[in-house]
Parts: sequence; structure tokens; C-alpha cells
Amino acid sequence: MFRSPLPDVEIPDVSVYDYLFGSLTDDDHGRVALIDPATGVETTYGGLRAQVLAFAGALAARGVGTETVIGLLCPNVPAFATVFHGALRAGATVTTINSLYTAGEIEKQLQDAGATWFVTVSPLLAQASTAAEAVGIAPERLIVLDGAEGHPDLRGLLTEGSPAPDVSFDPATHIAALPYSSGTTGIPKGVMLTHRNLVANVQQSRANIDLQPSDRVLAVLPFFHIYGLTVLLNLALRQRASLVTMPKFDLVEFLTNIQNFGCTYLFIAPPIAVALAKHPVVDQFDISTVHSVFSGAAPLDGETAEVAGRRINARVMQGYGMSELSPVSHATPHDRDAVPHSSVGTLLPNQECKLVDTETGEEITSFGEGGVTAPGELWIKGPNVMLGYLNKPDATAETLDADGFLHTGDIGVLHENGYYSIVDRVKELIKYKGYQIAPAELEALLLSHPKIMDAAVIGVLDEDKQEIPKAYVVAAPESSLTEVDVMAFVAGSVAPHKKVRRVEFIDVIPKSTAGKILRKDLRAREAAVS
Repeated sequence: MFRSPLPDVEIPDVSVYDYLFGSLTDDDHGRVALIDPATGVETTYGGLRAQVLAFAGALAARGVGTETVIGLLCPNVPAFATVFHGALRAGATVTTINSLYTAGEIEKQLQDAGATWFVTVSPLLAQASTAAEAVGIAPERLIVLDGAEGHPDLRGLLTEGSPAPDVSFDPATHIAALPYSSGTTGIPKGVMLTHRNLVANVQQSRANIDLQPSDRVLAVLPFFHIYGLTVLLNLALRQRASLVTMPKFDLVEFLTNIQNFGCTYLFIAPPIAVALAKHPVVDQFDISTVHSVFSGAAPLDGETAEVAGRRINARVMQGYGMSELSPVSHATPHDRDAVPHSSVGTLLPNQECKLVDTETGEEITSFGEGGVTAPGELWIKGPNVMLGYLNKPDATAETLDADGFLHTGDIGVLHENGYYSIVDRVKELIKYKGYQIAPAELEALLLSHPKIMDAAVIGVLDEDKQEIPKAYVVAAPESSLTEVDVMAFVAGSVAPHKKVRRVEFIDVIPKSTAGKILRKDLRAREAAVS
């Protein structure tokens, strides 16, 4: 069993609202919390807290309380913070929903979560109202933030003057957020995260992520994803930094916002790191205010991180986590201290973990050649670990053991100086003639090719029904790159069993909104062809 090299931090036994807003000072009240690039409107911390309390009061006046689940379908706009934290202040549980979901997908999540209230914005109203009607949420319980006939709106709720309620619950057991797992390896499941889980993970993250009140954070990763919710929204609010919200990613708009608002800290997913490293349009903008880039949600290869960092003259760090961990368990220390770019950093405070051999089930306890452990599945225990999956005791039992360790399904190694590297997911390892091949390793190699803009690798069956690695490649425009070129490039850098044996050029690699490669989509594409 391995513990974090960092000293434990105190986890306050309070609600998320009290943790984030209970200690606002007079100076904090005037600080800018949120900036809307579309309008230039700024919301101060004092103004945000007032909105949160007013929204909580309006909900309470309508019967919302500790038994209520509210669906939230909303892009990254300042009102998201008001609604999410107002709902939590009223004692409700919020299930955050992917803004790209269809009506059918929204309906499934609302139904599974048991939501009786729903909040959205007018551009998403068509699918939202269809889903709401299907699960029996009446129009008066479907709040449209920017207004729509027949529905409550944010302005009306904030100005009605209902006082915030007195609510009482145990932060360790009361569910604050109910995000759903990504579904990249199965049916999405509701992840039960308590107030204590969310408070703990912000406290833990502060140890390695050095956000300051002077920082301006470009919030492009979606708040509905737990990474965006904890590391962008809640951590930034706790540190009294300013958030510049972006409803969706567009590279030119992303760079424009950095330039116009002087953003200093970027929280990104790997595809954005690839753009920062390779896209020519980056050179057309002054983004010299950026001093730190933190990548998460999916593996970022070290070379891409180094190239991006050199190109924009900023620190590039990364972390590891999953929704079930609230979500961060590992993060690169802000002072780096010889931690390579390919690493996910150290285990955050108040956690312990195991590395377990996937073949034997034995714990890996010693370091081998080069001061690195053998690869093993990462098991993690700490105050950030979820209560379990909603209404799915069997799935919970498969993931959470009797000792409280979460079985992540990810393969990692520990280096002697305390930092971890993630090799791959258990279910995504390719087995070629008995050898295990990690897709992430090949993807990192492919991305180092100057004519490859993006890549993904999956296992497919050859004529002999043997699993072999196949690469899906997005080539640079007018590159004249061929399948033979790609295979030869990989073969020159890996052991024979790791060679890419098939290549298909594709316009875009399918990814979730959090930046994870959707291998199931590539497998479906492969099945359709064969």
C-alpha cells in the first residue's frame, strides 16, 4: 500500500456552500468571480453569493429540499454557478447533463436520477422539454434561465425576494452532485458524490494546483463534467480566482479570449494541448499571459506536453482522476521537481493506493529496474471516493471493495521519487500473441509525427482472428502521408509485437466532451465495415 508523499490536509465538515462562500472577506466581495466574454459582464464574489442565496430561496419557496433531485442542462455560462450552488444551498442534489445529449439521452438520465425539477437554457429547450415531458416534469418545473414562454426564468426567480432556507444534512452522506460516468466502456451510471467528497477534493487539489486570486482561468472544459465542476469551477471559486466562461470550444475563440481577457491559467483536455503544440493559428495571437496549463480527463503524452509548453512558454502539468474520485487523485506538483511531462504527478493528500497485478491479483509492493514498479491496476482510497453508483449495488460492489478501495480499471506504475504514470485501461489493453499492448503508448508515438494531427489506436481482429493494433489517423492537410509511412514510422520505434498493422485515415477522432477517445465508436465503425 502506498500513501501520498504530501501531508494530510484538514477536510472541513461543512457543506459545499459554506466551504466556498462562508469565508468571504470584505476584500473578496469586490473580486471578480465570473466574466462572460459574450457580453463583457462581470460578476463579483459578493454578487454571486447573493444570487446563490436568492436562487436557493426561490427553490425552497417551491418545495425544493433535501429530497429533491434537479437536472441541470447548461453550457459554461456564469448562470451555471448560480444554479448549481443555489440548488446545493437549498439542500437539493444536482445531476449535471451533457449539453450535447439528445432528448432520449436526457430522458434516460432524468429518469434514472429521479429528477423532479429541470434547469436549461433556450438553445437547448427543444430537447429539454421533450425529455421533461417524457419523465413527467411539468413546464412550471422546467426553468429556462434566459427565458421562454410558459417557464420560470432566472431573472424572475432571483428578484422575487424569497429568503434562503434553513437546511440541515450530514455533509458526509448527503449527495450534492450526481454526474454520470462517461459511458465509454458501458452504460452510464449515476455517481453519488457527497458534499464532503466535493469539499475534500478541492482541499486535496490545492496541495498541487497553485491557483491564486490574481489568476484568470479560461473555463472551456464543461462544468457538467466533474473535472470542470471541481477543478475549474469549485477550485477557482475557493481560491478567489476569476473564471472566463466559454460555452463551447473553438480554437480561434479560445485564443481570442486568452488574449482579450489576459487569462493566466488554462485547464484543458489533451486535444487542446495538441492544438497548442501544433496548430499554426496559435502564432497569430498574443497569449503570453498564460503561465500554467493543466491537462486532465484523458492521457496526455509527454512529448506533446513539452512541445506545447515550449511553444507558449508556460508550465504544462497533468493529473489523473475519474468521476468516482470527485475526480482528482493525482496531479503534477506546481514546482514540478523533476516530474516528467508524461507523468500524472503524485497522489494527492489524504489518500492511499495499491497497485494490483491484473493476472495474479497480488499487490505490487517493490520497485524494479530503473526504480519503477511493475504495472498494476490502480486502487484508491480516500475522502474523495464516491458513495457508490445510484441504485446499482452490483456495479458498486464490482468497483468499491469491502476495504473502501476504488478499483479504477486503469493500469499505472509508481516511480521511486513518488510520481505515477498511467499506462492504460485494463479493458483497452490489446493482446497480440500473448503480449499486452497499450494503445496510449502508440497514440503518443503517433502524435510525435509532424504530419499527424491526431490519432487513436484500438484492437481489431485480423484474418486469423488474432487481435492486432489498428491506428486511426488524422493527417495534416496536404501532407501526402500514406498508410505505409505510418506503419514504418511506428515500427522504427517499438518492439515488433507493438507494431501498428493497420491504418485508416479519418477526418476526426471521436471524443467525449471531456476529451476521452471514444473507442467504442471506433469499434462500432470497424464492425460496420467488416
